[in-house]
Amino acid sequence: MTQHSEGTPSAPESQEMTLIEHLLELRSRLLKMVLSVVVCFAAIYPFANELYLWLSEPLRALLPVGQTMIATDVTSPFFAPLKLALVVSVFAAIPIILYQLWRFVAPGLYRHEKRLAFPLLFSSVLLFYAGAAFAYYVVFPLVFGFFTAIGPEGIVELPDISSYLNFVLKMFFAFGVAFEIPIATVLLVLTGATTPDSLAAKRPYVVVACFVIGMLLTPPDIISQTLLAVPMWILFEIGILFSRLARREIHQDAPEEPTGE
Repeated sequence: MTQHSEGTPSAPESQEMTLIEHLLELRSRLLKMVLSVVVCFAAIYPFANELYLWLSEPLRALLPVGQTMIATDVTSPFFAPLKLALVVSVFAAIPIILYQLWRFVAPGLYRHEKRLAFPLLFSSVLLFYAGAAFAYYVVFPLVFGFFTAIGPEGIVELPDISSYLNFVLKMFFAFGVAFEIPIATVLLVLTGATTPDSLAAKRPYVVVACFVIGMLLTPPDIISQTLLAVPMWILFEIGILFSRLARREIHQDAPEEPTGE
């Protein structure tokens, strides 16, 4: 048994575990993640049709009187709500999934890394949800209003429920990931890949990149592109601010040994 001198921190638990024990721990965490998604799906699926009606409300509210959405495939009325319920279940289980990941990696982290890692995980969940909410409440009404207004006269708009679902899920993912920019910025600085001053000096290139990404991830209209690019730039500035604060926090802490759990 390894002897430790007085005052020397003991080795982290992650270093004492064998490879088999690590794999068993990983399997346990993965099973809990899957179980959390299954439980959320079981609770959400009975309301899948109502959930789809709520999701499609931004478009249906703009359709002329007498026009509605249609299903062009025989199985769409079943599979579209099913797919939506599964995706929402994953979204709802994200806090549990990230917590299980945190419990798996936490034993090998230093104390100052733990103090930063958990807030980063928590913030990433909130930012992803904020991005999806921004897409639903701000972007969708403007984008769908634009599309329904520019159509040629005499054209009856009958959106397909599966095509609509694929479109909004893509938008949710694009805005959810875009809102993670502050987290990515902080991680780049903490890992030593760059510095806040270096990022600030590249601001003009970042602004151009934001509009290019907005063009690639959104429909081909200036409204949705701008609504994605401008928040990305603002979030980049927020990321620089928080990366300075996080870096200062790291420099104030003396190096420590991993604590384990």
